[in-house]
Order: sequence, then structure tokens, then C-alpha cells
Amino acid sequence: MNTTPFTSGLSENAVQITRVADWQWHALDDDLVVGRAHALHRPDGRLFVSVDAWQGAAFDKLAEVMVAELPAPLYTVVDEADAELTAGWQRAGFTVRRREWEYVVPTDPQVTGLDAVLPPSGVTIVPAGQADERLLRAVDRAIRAEVEATVGWDSMPAEVVPRPEGDTIVDPSAYAVAAAPDRYLGLIRVVRVKRPRIGLLAVLAGEQRRGIARALLAHALGTLHHAGSTAAWTEVHGTNHAASALFEGVGARTTGSNLELVR
Repeated sequence: MNTTPFTSGLSENAVQITRVADWQWHALDDDLVVGRAHALHRPDGRLFVSVDAWQGAAFDKLAEVMVAELPAPLYTVVDEADAELTAGWQRAGFTVRRREWEYVVPTDPQVTGLDAVLPPSGVTIVPAGQADERLLRAVDRAIRAEVEATVGWDSMPAEVVPRPEGDTIVDPSAYAVAAAPDRYLGLIRVVRVKRPRIGLLAVLAGEQRRGIARALLAHALGTLHHAGSTAAWTEVHGTNHAASALFEGVGARTTGSNLELVR
């Protein structure tokens, strides 16, 4: 356990930053915890940090210690509406890297207008839990390679689900797919923790603009509706105008936005 003193003005005593575990720090003012910080490696290998502090001075000192003790680059995510938190990270040298819009999506086909949507000729939708795992992994790898070769996979919504290294399909039962006779052309992943979340919707580049993504979305939302869920949630990168148009076209509305910052 390492302790670093700082004079803060919070009291007559110095604020002490204590590393209480490998990835956790506490800010102490006269033995009172006035802030906590921790770091976490995301599945994509990036190191994310966060601070929960009761005073701005404690926040600054926690951020300063983490920046000094952790390897760069460091990332963090903040609610864009939280100007004070954003300013705190900017004081620590972080800059805005990307914006991610949060959407709430209705599931009722009468609301979304997706009740009559069918996949294009020669394509069928395989429900979640019924996909061939070998073909599912093949299309996932192909889509990831296409994205990485263009805008980069890290432009996709942040993925925080733990997985074995190198395995990008954690739970095959969460994926519905668009299938041709010999291969899969696209996929949609819906996870249900506290609420249904569309974590990924993607189609092979050569199969786009055929209505496959819309058919996958219609299937997923319809399935959720029949299961009793009135809404789903998703995130869209601020520059992905096609995805925003797709969701907004079915009645999705933004509920806020997150900023990813990097130092």
C-alpha cells in the first residue's frame, strides 16, 4: 500500500492518496475517505480510469496520481451533461476522443413500423440461440476485420463484457443472424442484464444496403416485444450517421450522450 501526501486546503492536514489495491486508490483527509479511484482493463485491452470524489481538489489529486502511476494511454467515459466531471478530466490532461449517443428504442411493431419488414430474397433470419456457432464466429471475424481495416473497431460502441482473450463471441445464444444458404451475412446481439440492450448490429460490407440490418432489427425488437419488453437501449457512435438514421427511423429517441476521453 503506497501513500502520497498532498496539501489541499480541504483541512489543515494534507490529503493523502493511498493505493489500496493494484487498481484502486483512496483520497484521505484526516483519515476520512473523500474520494475513490480505480482503473480497469476493458476486453479490448484499453485501460479505463474513473474517480468518485466529494471535492474538486481530491479529484485532481487522485487523477494526478493515476496519471503518474499508470501506463498511457488512459481512457475514461463521462456523461456529456456532467460538465464538472468533464472539466476535471480535462484539467488532468484528457481530451475528447469520441461521442456516443444513447437511444431508447420502442419494440412495438405498430410503433416502429417494422411489422411488415422481411429480409431480402434468399436471406433468412435465424433466431437467437439457433445459429450455427462456426458460421457465427466466421461472420463475426469477417465483420470485425472489415471495420478494423476502415474506421477501426474502437469506433464501435464500447464493449465491456468480459471474455477469454481472442474470443469475441462470449454467448452465442445472444446473437440472431441473417443467413444465406452457405454463410451468414450479418448479426445482431441483444443482451439482457437490467434492461434489453442492443450491443451490436452489423452486416458484411458487400451485403449492405439490401435491408438486412433493418430485417435483423425488426426481428430483434419483435422478439423483445413478444417477451414483454416495451423498449430496448443502444449506443451509436456520433459519426455513424447511417446507424443513427436507422434507429431514429423506427422511433428511437436520444436519452443522452457519453464522451470518451483519452490522455
